[in-house]
Amino acid sequence: MACYSEYDRLINVILCEPKFMKIREIINETQKYYADENIDTELAVKQHKTFIKALEEKGITVHCLPSLQEYPEQVFTRDIGFTIGHTLYISAMGREIRQGEEKILKEWMNEEHITIKDLQHDSIEGGDVLLDRKTVYVGVSHRTSREAIAKLQKHEPDYTIIPVPFNEKYLHLDCVFNVLSAEEAIIYPPAFHEEELKLLTSRYNTIEIDEDEQFTLGSNILSIGNNTLFALPVNKKINAKLKERGYHVIEVDISEIIKSGGAFRCITLPLDRQKPTP
Repeated sequence: MACYSEYDRLINVILCEPKFMKIREIINETQKYYADENIDTELAVKQHKTFIKALEEKGITVHCLPSLQEYPEQVFTRDIGFTIGHTLYISAMGREIRQGEEKILKEWMNEEHITIKDLQHDSIEGGDVLLDRKTVYVGVSHRTSREAIAKLQKHEPDYTIIPVPFNEKYLHLDCVFNVLSAEEAIIYPPAFHEEELKLLTSRYNTIEIDEDEQFTLGSNILSIGNNTLFALPVNKKINAKLKERGYHVIEVDISEIIKSGGAFRCITLPLDRQKPTP
């Protein structure tokens, strides 16, 4: 088990079927918009199965956690953990409605005899954690505190941990920023103050998304390596830009799932990506 970036070839990943997915308590701006309409759970499950099949067709091993009725947000496996190098971290969830999901992941990891590092009372959700070799960008949000980020730096002294404040209405950092390669990233500039925007754009050739496609989570793609990534069909402009840059874009419709505030990166927890050659 090892992860060193957001874009090396994906080998093993954890998902969770949205069998009990509902907006029971509004905990982000997207849910506020879809609260009355809510989630068609049957459709969400169907779309999720299609995504799993697409991953498996690419040779990726998919592990599914058990779905429990008390956890309506359980589909978003990325938030409950993140892998840095050979370590899988599990932290406390920032919202009460999601607290307890981490226990399911811990039980599964114990059954698989995989070592974890339990951050216990430190709230740092995986949607805020983006890895690029020896640098880790961590969003400062309602779900991830500066104190937790400081503790992560102590756990990983060989990595440079960079806190990235952003407008917290966008939930997680990966809703407004995502690393595509060592050179390129997707970004939604209005989410950042000048200092953070300058930092990120100085490190990457950035591809901007507009307000409409930020709302439909155009930045929340999943890279599976070899310049190949999963994206939503609805985000035509950013997908066209990605194709122009040479990326192979696999479009899968998970439009029912994104009503709860997350897309491909949010619903996947990578365990293992191919280690880059020196």
